[in-house]
Amino acid sequence: MIDLYAAGTSNGMRARIALEECGLPYTFHPVDLANGGNKTPEYLAMNPNGQIPVIVDSDGPGGKKLTLSQSLAIMVYCAEKAGKFIPTDPKLRPAFSQAFMSAATDMGPMLGTIFGIVRSKDPHRPTLEMFESRWKEYLKVWDTTLGHQRFAAGKVVTIADFALYGTVARTKNVLPALCEGVPNVDRWLGEIGARPAVARAMKF
Repeated sequence: MIDLYAAGTSNGMRARIALEECGLPYTFHPVDLANGGNKTPEYLAMNPNGQIPVIVDSDGPGGKKLTLSQSLAIMVYCAEKAGKFIPTDPKLRPAFSQAFMSAATDMGPMLGTIFGIVRSKDPHRPTLEMFESRWKEYLKVWDTTLGHQRFAAGKVVTIADFALYGTVARTKNVLPALCEGVPNVDRWLGEIGARPAVARAMKF
């Protein structure tokens, strides 16, 4: 059994989507970020950075208990444990890796930066506009990509889709103006969001 400690952020969504899609039994433990649930001694013992998500797998590799943080690492762990959503064909791996890393290093951090500026007491408009412009450029590239292929890495769904979905879906919900004018992304969002496992995972 896996214990998931998370909240309804894009990173938390990624981890829960991976668990649901991979069909791995788990227990969800909500973390109250607003009241410091991620800063308690018990939580910091699992992740000293005080960030969500964290999973604890009582049946990890070799039957030993495993504690793991970082949403992308959790997604890879779940996919490998279930044997799903990572291409095994070497010809398909480069496109998968590129899509997965774009979600990890471009989209996620950019959203985090924008949220940080928006939530500050005195947002610096030129800086905010610069990062919003970069986000929109990234999303336009994704829109072009998804105009030529069904999923993030090609013809089949992978954890790259789930990683990207957590970020884009949260942005569309919180800052919808950043997700306008991308019909192919909208089509993809609708298809991924309609998957029963994803729908279950989004209910925080």
